Order: sequence, then structure tokens, then C-alpha cells
Amino acid sequence: MELQDLLDRAEITEALTRYTLAIDAGDFQDLDEVFTPDAQIDYSESGGTIGVFPDVQAWLAENLYAFAIRCMHTMGQVDIALAGDAANVQAYFHNPMVIPDGPRGAGGERVVEVGGIYHHTFTRTPDGWRSRRLREQVVWTRGF
Repeated sequence: MELQDLLDRAEITEALTRYTLAIDAGDFQDLDEVFTPDAQIDYSESGGTIGVFPDVQAWLAENLYAFAIRCMHTMGQVDIALAGDAANVQAYFHNPMVIPDGPRGAGGERVVEVGGIYHHTFTRTPDGWRSRRLREQVVWTRGF
């Protein structure tokens, strides 16, 4: 493996990590360093939206507040297939979240989980590797 391949893989893996941290922390502006401005994102399998990045970014900010806690969103089994300035990336994910359970003000909570595979198409840009397409494939859920 060439040194540039290793550097490209490290940069793509870092972008995947930035993605999970931004989602968990609700720092959706940080996703600007993950996606191209025209990226197509598809969260439909988990009941979410489909659209171009700026619209999906706004949707995330408006809708993920329903989860009281989003933390420990993790990825593993990352497969990166480099082809010049493009890369097809698949990564397993596990995303546990806490939602209110019961009547408002009662204080009950429950954990819900989603597991699946993120399918990204990355491209090399002047600012580094960015995802220009993400499709979230849901493989399993628990607690909904």
C-alpha cells in the first residue's frame, strides 16, 4: 500500500468520526467538514428525510432534539475502496439514543438503538475528503 493511500484512508476515517461526534453533540455546523455542499443524504430507512446536504443539515437540527441524549454513536468494520479522487466507503454503525418515555414531565426515559451500515461516496476536494453521498442502511433496531 502506498503512503498516499494510507493518508487518504486516515482522512476519510477521521471524517467518519467527525460525523458521529457532530450528530451526538448536536453540532450540526461541523458537518460542513464532512459533506460537500451538494451531497445527497438518505435517512429514509430510519424514518428520516432524503435530500441535499443543507436541507438535511437543517432537518437534523430541527428533529434530533426529540432524543434527550445522543451519545456513543460508534462505527466499525470500515471498508474504504479508493479509486483516484473517489472512494466508496461502508461502515457498520451502532447508534444508541435516549428518548422521553411516558407523560410529559413524568421523567421516564428509555434507550432506543439503531444498527446498520453507512454507505458513503467520498470525493477529494481542495479542502480534503468529503462525502458527496450518504445512504443509511438500517439492519436492526431495538426499543422503538
